[in-house]
Amino acid sequence: MKHWKSWLGGVALVAAMGAPGMASANQALAQKNACMACHAIDKKLVGPAFGDIARKYTGQADAQAQLAKSIKAGGAGKWGPIPMPAQAALSQADAGTLAAWILAGAQ
Repeated sequence: MKHWKSWLGGVALVAAMGAPGMASANQALAQKNACMACHAIDKKLVGPAFGDIARKYTGQADAQAQLAKSIKAGGAGKWGPIPMPAQAALSQADAGTLAAWILAGAQ
C-alpha cells in the first residue's frame, strides 16, 4: 500500500508540473481556498513563501503526503509563532494537489 501511495504522489507531482493550464488551475485552487491570503510564491507574507516550503521538503521521500497532512491539519512552530489554521473542509485530493503544486515550485 505504501508503494501505491508513492506512485500516486509521483503522478500528482508530474501532473502539477505538466501543462500550463494545470498550473493556473492549481493556483486558482490555492486562491479559492485562501492560501494566497497568507502565502506568496516567492516571498514571505504571513506564512512562508511556497518556494521556501518546497526547499524545506527537498529530498524527503514522503514530502507530498507530509505537506498535504500539514495543509489539512494546520499547525504552529514550523515557521515561527504564527499558527496556520487547519483546512479541515479541504478534500484530501485537493490537499494532495496543492502539496504537489507547491513542491513543484508553485509555477
